[in-house]
Formats: sequence, C-alpha cells, structure tokens
Amino acid sequence: MKPANAQSMDLGALFRERVRMQPAAPALAGVGDAVLTYAQLADRVARLAGGLRALGLRRGDRVAMWSENRMEYIELELAAAHLGLIVACLNWRLSDDEQRHCIRLVEPELVVVSPRYAESLRRVGAATAQVLELGATFDAWRDACAPLPPDESVDPEDGLVILYTSGTTGLPKGALVSQRAMAARALVFAADYGIRGDDSFIAWSPLFHMAATDHSLATLLLGGKVLVCDGLDLPLVCDWLAREPVGWLLAMPGMIEAFIDALRAAGTRPRSVRLVGAMADLVPHQQITELCELVGAPYFNSFGSTETGLPPVSGGTLDPARGPLSLAKRQSSWCLIRLVDEAGNEVPEGTPGEMTVRGPTLFSGYWGNERANAESFQGGWFHMGDVFVRHPDGSLDFVDRLKYLIKSGGENIYPAEIERVLLAHPGVRDAAVVRRRDARWGEVPVAFVAADESAFDAAALAAFCRERLAAYKVPREFRRIEVADLPRSSTGKIQRHELEKRV
Repeated sequence: MKPANAQSMDLGALFRERVRMQPAAPALAGVGDAVLTYAQLADRVARLAGGLRALGLRRGDRVAMWSENRMEYIELELAAAHLGLIVACLNWRLSDDEQRHCIRLVEPELVVVSPRYAESLRRVGAATAQVLELGATFDAWRDACAPLPPDESVDPEDGLVILYTSGTTGLPKGALVSQRAMAARALVFAADYGIRGDDSFIAWSPLFHMAATDHSLATLLLGGKVLVCDGLDLPLVCDWLAREPVGWLLAMPGMIEAFIDALRAAGTRPRSVRLVGAMADLVPHQQITELCELVGAPYFNSFGSTETGLPPVSGGTLDPARGPLSLAKRQSSWCLIRLVDEAGNEVPEGTPGEMTVRGPTLFSGYWGNERANAESFQGGWFHMGDVFVRHPDGSLDFVDRLKYLIKSGGENIYPAEIERVLLAHPGVRDAAVVRRRDARWGEVPVAFVAADESAFDAAALAAFCRERLAAYKVPREFRRIEVADLPRSSTGKIQRHELEKRV
C-alpha cells in the first residue's frame, strides 16, 4: 500500500526541486544589476519563512501585500507556499473604501507594505495586528532570520494567493487560487505556449493580477528568469527585449500603441519572443499587425480569467503575415468546457451559450462569499459569465459578457460583436459600445470611437457596420473619444458602465 501523500506536490516543493536542479541559474532580476540565482532566492525565501513563523503565522493565515512590483513580492509568495500561508494581493489602484473592504474581507494576520503605500495604509486604518514595511530594515530583518525547513503539512489544495476581481459593479471579490491551481497553470504555459527554462518573463503588469503572478511563478517552476519591472517602463522593457530571450511578451489592450511607438523610437530588435499581446478581441487589427511585425512573433489570442488562469480558450495565436485575422479561439489544454443555456443544458453548435469550465487550473472559490460561489459553481462546473459560439471545426467565438446585454425590440445585442467590427475598420484606433434607453426599442447601442478627427465620419462608420451586421445591431449614435479618455480597468478592459453614464 503506497503512502497517502506519495502523489502530493505542493508549489513550494516544486520550486525547491527546481533550485536543486539549477542552483546557479539566474532566477529573479530587477532594475540595475540586481540578480538572484535560484540558490540565493531559495535562501531568501527560507529566511523569510522563518521570520514569518517567528511572528506567529501558521498554515492558512493571510498576509496582505500592498506594494508596487518588487522582487520581494515574489519572495513573499514563495515563502507563503513554503508555510501554507495565503498572500492577499492588494490592488493599489483601488479607492480607500475599496481597499478597506479588501483588507477586512481576508482578515490578515500581517500586512506587508512598500514605502510608497505606507501612508495609504495608515489612512485606510486596516485593523491588523502587525505591519512590515519593505526597505532596508525589512531586508536586514529577513537576512537575520534562521532559514526554516518546509512545513510538511502543506497540501496542494492550500490557498496560495487571493487575487481581487475587477467586476463592473459592486465591491471586489477575492478569488482564492491554490498551490495546485498555480502549478497546473505552469503546465499550461509549457504545454500550449512552449515556455521553457531558457525563457525570460518581463513582469511589468501589476503583480496583484493573474497575468504577472501566474507567469512569474510558472517561469520559476520551469527554470526561467523573471525580470521585475515597476510598471510599464518602456525604455527598460525595450532594453530587456534586446538582451533577453522572452517567452510571452505581455501587451495589454489600451497600451499597445505605446508599445509600438516605443519600439519604433528605440529601434529595438528583440533577441527572441515566442508570442506577444493578449485579449485580441479588444485590440484594433492594425495594432496587432504592427506589433507582430516589430516583435517578430505571433499575437496571443487569449481568453482566460483570474478564476481560470489562461484557460479555457487561449490555445491559439494570430499571425498577420499569413492572411486576414480570425479571432476564433482554440481550446486550452488541461480543461473541459461546455456551452450552456440558462437552464444549464448544453447548446448545439452555432448557438450562443455561457461558457462553463472544469480543470485543475480553476480557483478554489471567492473568499468569504458563499453567495457568489453558489452562483458560479453550478452542476459541478464553473460558470464564467461569458457567452461563446462553437463552430464545427472546434473553434469558438467570443460573443460577449452574459450580464451586459442590450435588449432592443426583443433582440439580444452583444456589444463585443459590434466592437469587433469597428476595430476591423482601418481608421479606428479603439472602440466601445454601450446601451442607451430608447422610448421605442427599449435600448439601443451607442458607439464610442477613438479615431483621428479628420477620419471620424459617423455616416461612413454606420455604413461600414451595416455591411457586416444586422440592421438592429448598427449603433444609433457614434461619439468620437480620445483613446486616453476610454475608462479602463487595471487589466486594460474598457469599463462600459462608466461610458454608459455619459449617454
């Protein structure tokens, strides 16, 4: 009879095994010459774990992290894996009331804060027993701590991080991602995108989001190097691109034009990039083409979430050099998906249905929110709230968010469908569609279009839409807006509810 834990592999153990295999390899780098090898990083992690244990933290306790991107962020996440702690990754873009809610939700035993946000923490007045501020004193304290052996009671299903979701309404929810889910997400990086131990990842997007945290930890489990950047420092990113082999170069909607301008200005020729970009549905086709030409890599046709990781349908890329772009998605590895109607019945091919998911990359539920868990996990599947259509060749097209529909004369209109048409127009730099109350039809679509003033022609845009959409889907009004004035979440998604207030 085999031992009950013989199949168990928590994330901390996987990281320590990688350290054993390549102790001298570079693991973590920051601005300047700061580089840690895997052995040096592992020593810091073990000492930090020892310090956290000395402060009284035990398996299952929460540590809130309020900081910009720093090397210590990843050290803390690995130390949490070592001990079975949970890091609540606070979104520094939130208001005081939202931040207060996020801290109180998880009831942390400890808050780790950078000097940049120390005053904000004092202003929020979060009730917590202990606070550690990053800096020279923190470094000296950590280095003086005795390295702690790993906690053998840690289980792969133990929570590792809480990532706060950015819903369009209401207060943020805390998505609990386990060590098992994070390890499975690393497998997807390797299986679907070919990320290897000789690839680097530039962690410029906030580590309080899944794009940076997932990929940083996956890179370390696979043996690569994480380059930590305090925000989108484009000159630094261009310099790293010229020197480092990069697996996935993350480029968010709303920031791609800045990427393109910086690459052109610097004359940067990337050493090597496997894939670039994210969320192709939200990006003008011309920007996709330009970015791919500059970087020399295909565009990542992704669709995932905080709750699922990059699955369920991030299995494909777009190569503008091979012809017209098709935004149809391919299913990711290591997941099962069903498209269902309101009653939970699977819909036939060609019929829009809500995407539901099963798989090891899934999160463990929303912290302290049983109502949301009951709504999201029905019938043994996680309901994403996103509507897709499946085609006979197995590809899937995103239709829209389930909860943001325009009900016009008894017809359902999905704004994303109209936005995709507008983004294919050569003169459109960005676009968003919202609903407006209408005495006759109930609701009608209104389009906010970012285009040069000389190129903005509402009649021409309407004609362009009529050629590609049913008449009832054509926006009744086109409003010009600057790209910078489009309200976005911290993941780059346009916040329709903010635009809706203007109509």
